[in-house]
Amino acid sequence: MPSTRPRVLYVTDLAYQARGRRYCDEDIFLTSRLREDFDLALCHPLEAAALMDAFDAVVVRNSGPVLRYQSEYDAFRERAVKSGARVYNQLSGKADMAGKQYLLDLSAAGYPVIPTIDRRQDLVRLPKADQYVVKPKLGADSIGLEFVSRDRLGDLVFKDVLVQPRIDFAYEVSFYFIDHAFQYALYAPRTDQRWLLEPYEPTAADLAFARRFIDWNGIEHGIQRVDACRVPDGELLLVELEDLNPYLSLDLLDEESRTSFVANLKASLHTLLRTAPSPGPSAHP
Repeated sequence: MPSTRPRVLYVTDLAYQARGRRYCDEDIFLTSRLREDFDLALCHPLEAAALMDAFDAVVVRNSGPVLRYQSEYDAFRERAVKSGARVYNQLSGKADMAGKQYLLDLSAAGYPVIPTIDRRQDLVRLPKADQYVVKPKLGADSIGLEFVSRDRLGDLVFKDVLVQPRIDFAYEVSFYFIDHAFQYALYAPRTDQRWLLEPYEPTAADLAFARRFIDWNGIEHGIQRVDACRVPDGELLLVELEDLNPYLSLDLLDEESRTSFVANLKASLHTLLRTAPSPGPSAHP
C-alpha cells in the first residue's frame, strides 16, 4: 500500500569538507531520526530543483556554501516560489540567506553588531583598529575573507565587500533556535579555535540579545544560529546570523539535548506541512 507519511527531500552535500566540522556525520544522524516520522530521501544541492516536485517539503541542511553553485541555487529558489514548495528553512530570510547586506542594515539601525561599512566615504564611521576585516557581501565559510592594516584601507576597492574593525573579544558564542524557540548555546573559549566548542549557559540578557535578531528576521519555520562575540566591556556583538544551512554541532550535545532538538525539529516540520507555504521573494537578493 502507498505510504501516507509526508515525503521530505533532504538536501545535503555529504562530501563537503569543512574546517573543524564533519557535515556528513551530522546529516547521517539527523536523517536517521527524521525517518521515524517522514519518508525521506537525500539529494545533492545540484539535484534539488529537479527532484523537489515529488516531495511534500524540502529541508536544506549542510549543503555547503551556495557560492559554489550560485546559479543552480537561484534556479532552485525560483522554482520553489513558482511551485509553492514548502522549503525549510523558509526562503524569506533576510540574513546570510540573502548575503551580508543585513550587517550593514542592522549596523545602521543601531543593533548591537560589529560596525560595518561598504563605502569609502564611511571609513570615518569605523572605530580605529590595528587591522580590519574585509569580506565579500556574498561570502560564506570565510571564503574571500582577508585582514588589512590601517595604512592599507585607502587602497581597498570597494566593490561588493564589507569592512569591519578586527576587534578584541573574549570568546565567540552561538545560540541555536528552531522557529522562534531557543534550543541550546555553545561557545568557543579559545579565540583561535572557532569550532572547539563547549556547552554555554546563557543569561537572560544573552537570550534577549539573540532573540532580537531572530525576531528581526521573521522566519516562522526553520533553524537559525546567532553567532556573537563577547567584547572587553562585556557586551555581545553580532558576528553572523546564519539562516540558510547552519551547522549545528549536534555531536557536542548530551543525549538529552540532542533528543530534545530532534523532537522539536520534527514538530516544526509537521507544523510547516500543515500550513500554507510562504516561500518569500522570487529573486535571490
